[in-house]
Amino acid sequence: MVVGWDRHVNMKIRIEREWKLGARIDGGGFGEVYEASAVGCESAVAKLVPRVDGGQRELLFVDLGNARNTIPIIEHAETPEYYVLIMPRADKSLRQHIDEAGEPLGSGATVDILIDMVTTLVDLDGRVVHRDLKPENTLLYKNRWCLADFGIARYAEATTAPDTQKYALSPPYAAPERWREERATGAADVYALGVIAHELLSGSLPFSGAEHWNYRELHLHASPPHLDDVSSDLATLVRECLYKAPGARPSPSDVLGRLQRIGAPSVVGGLAELQLANQREIELRTELDLRESKRRSEREAREELFRTATDQLERMMEVLKSEIAAAAPASDFRLHPAGWELALGSATMEYSPARATEEEPWGNWESPAFSVVAHASLSIRIPRDSAGYEGRSHSLWFCDFANRGRFKWFEVAFMIPPIIQKRVPQTPFALEPGPEAARALGSGMAELQVAQDFTPIVEGELDEFIGRWASWLASGANGALSQS
Repeated sequence: MVVGWDRHVNMKIRIEREWKLGARIDGGGFGEVYEASAVGCESAVAKLVPRVDGGQRELLFVDLGNARNTIPIIEHAETPEYYVLIMPRADKSLRQHIDEAGEPLGSGATVDILIDMVTTLVDLDGRVVHRDLKPENTLLYKNRWCLADFGIARYAEATTAPDTQKYALSPPYAAPERWREERATGAADVYALGVIAHELLSGSLPFSGAEHWNYRELHLHASPPHLDDVSSDLATLVRECLYKAPGARPSPSDVLGRLQRIGAPSVVGGLAELQLANQREIELRTELDLRESKRRSEREAREELFRTATDQLERMMEVLKSEIAAAAPASDFRLHPAGWELALGSATMEYSPARATEEEPWGNWESPAFSVVAHASLSIRIPRDSAGYEGRSHSLWFCDFANRGRFKWFEVAFMIPPIIQKRVPQTPFALEPGPEAARALGSGMAELQVAQDFTPIVEGELDEFIGRWASWLASGANGALSQS
């Protein structure tokens, strides 16, 4: 399809030959595509790739060797604004072919298309990764479905311009590892091939999101829908290509061999039973693969929350330390491997920095209705008195106590009920998230209970928090801190 005129129409570019640009062609993706003609040359197109910071020219030109079913670059040149790639004009893109059909293509036609595509991946396996395989980059040329735009994804990904980054990843076809920003291997192309196969066979994408990040969630966590009216061997192959774990996906040569065997006479007897057993095994592996992807995403989310928690707590503790040091210049500040302490007279404020909390730290006790990502502690220590009292300590937990999924720092402390005649050096005292804390937080009677309920610590609103701890430090320095 040709769209409206623009300033590049009728532009002439001298490379080995003089190329004249014609009408702009729709479907260029990253860059602009125009009709191109030169004396004595077959019908061609010119792709104008913008020159942007970070996008090195060399990234566009990938040595494909003698790989089959690829669109060659006839000539290339540079202008002050663009890199110009001259390529033979294809009959149409796979996207146009899908749109023209308006319905699923059927197994036979789909297998023929996939064989052409995966043949290229076989030839390039271990050498070149396309990274952005999709119907728009698959073109019908000389009666073969050929892959185009090698290097475009790498070029776009290297650029620093925000408007080019979106072309480095096509959300409907991007493998889970691409969303995790891991190094792409040939397995990412196999995954994209699986998405395309599902689209050809069913008429719809396996994962379809309204927004960019909806796709991320689906590719990482959702299971592809079953393919109806598709042979079990083809449906199984597509499902294997869509495994979340790159190492579990079949290699391009395995995909090609199995595609070539599809359509052969059906097996019976023991081999048929074996195929059914294999299908059940693939379904089981798909479920396990999905669970592992979810667990991994949850771990990554916790790691990100922990980094946020650590940064936030360190800033707040720096404010606490600075305010106390300003109010009591005679105080003595000391760093130590487990945190810091600030001494005034015979009292010492001790801070133990954030540590990561296990996902399920509660042992055999009932888990509280919230999740803890990180924990720390803050205490006032004084010389032991005649009753064995040495001060107080409080827990600092980064958790979603108030609103599920909304994490912030909370201060909480624990105690032994007065009815239980048991002395402890500190009252109240800090506890790490674990079985003892679970006992105190449970609904039944226990020898541990909460002494100070969960109190949010909000960055920028620390006056009350600092005031309390300053008062306790002052009481300790004056010999007036007590268990009351």
